[in-house]
This record gives sequence, structure tokens and C-alpha cells, in this order.
Amino acid sequence: MSDISLTLDSEVGEVAARLPGAAGLFRRHGISFCCGGGQSLAEAAGNRNLAPEALLSELQALATAAQGEAPAETAALIEHILARYHETHRRELADLIPLAEKVEVVHGDHEEAPHGLMLLLDDMRDEMEDHMQKEEQILFPMMRMGGAPMIFQPIAVMRAEHDSHGEQLRRLEHITRGFAPPEGACRSWHALYAGVRKFADDLVAHMHLENEVLFPRFERQATA
Repeated sequence: MSDISLTLDSEVGEVAARLPGAAGLFRRHGISFCCGGGQSLAEAAGNRNLAPEALLSELQALATAAQGEAPAETAALIEHILARYHETHRRELADLIPLAEKVEVVHGDHEEAPHGLMLLLDDMRDEMEDHMQKEEQILFPMMRMGGAPMIFQPIAVMRAEHDSHGEQLRRLEHITRGFAPPEGACRSWHALYAGVRKFADDLVAHMHLENEVLFPRFERQATA
């Protein structure tokens, strides 16, 4: 994470929402980043009997790897974001929302049923569609033309909306209990959680590319 300091004082929830791969790392270590998202990395490590510096080192390795995945040329990076993330999110949410509704209806009496998941995904689809259209119709065309003196304003709006997406990701984690179907769950339930986890991981990677790679290129230009 380039613009966001990654230290032992960083909050678990913020790191999970902004660093690709961090959510999976936290799950492997048994660290909650939805209910326990306000704790620092140092606190989380201590609670799980982990060496804090070792946890920080693992996260820094993820940050280094994430930086190396972005195309160097801005136009190519924008095309990558559109093809790899915008179209993927649209396609996957179109499948996940009816699947979530099916699981909630069929298994609504199960104590671990993901009540509210369909509505949350539906809200995310609406908000993300509005967000992506603003990028596609306003921000990205400006960037393809080399930027503009006032480009920091739409970028600030996109960053704020990314923060909202991060809060929704924490709710996804909570509703699905870490994307872990209960014992004996049907194939649809397993498919739903696998799909939602993949969607969540993609969204974190998407936001990271924009927040930490694409946007800073133009923010530096606007303040120069």
C-alpha cells in the first residue's frame, strides 16, 4: 500500500479492505476483520499468539506483489481495470444476487443462513454501477487525455465511494461468517460463498489498483 502507511498500528479492517490478499491472510491466521476490524495489527497478532513483526512482513510482501501487477502505461492500466474488474463485477453480481436469494429462501430457517446477503449484494450492484459509470464516462476519458487541473475533484469522489465499498465488504464478511458455509451445506450454498469471496477479493484488488497506482499519477500532476 503506497499512499497508506502499513505499520503495526494500522487497523485490521482497513488493511483487509485495501490490500489484495490481506483478507485471505487474516482468515488463515484466524484474525477477524469485520467484527474485530478496529484492532491494530499488533493487537490482532497478540490475540492470536503471532509475532507482530512476522505478520507485518507477510502483509508487506503482499503489498510489494500488488504493486508489480499493474501495467506501467496509464491507458493500458485503464483498459485492464475495465476488462478485468468492471465487466467481471457486472457479470458476477448478475449471477450472485439470484443465487443469494435462492439460498436465503431455501435455507431461511437455518441458524447460519446468510440473511440480508441478497439485499446487500443488490445495494452493492447499484452503487458500483453508478460508480463505474462515472469512471467510464467522466474520469477515465479525462485521464486518457492526460488529465486536467481539476481532476482531483472526481478522484476524491471515487476515493470516498471506495471507502463505502470497504464498509460493505466488512458486512459481506460478517453475514457469511468469513465465507464459510456450515457443515452439510448444499452445493448452491457452497457456490454462493465461493463466488462472493472471489467477488470480494476482486473488488479489493480493483480498488487498490485505482487508489494506490492510477489515482496518485494524476493527483501528483494536479498539485504540481
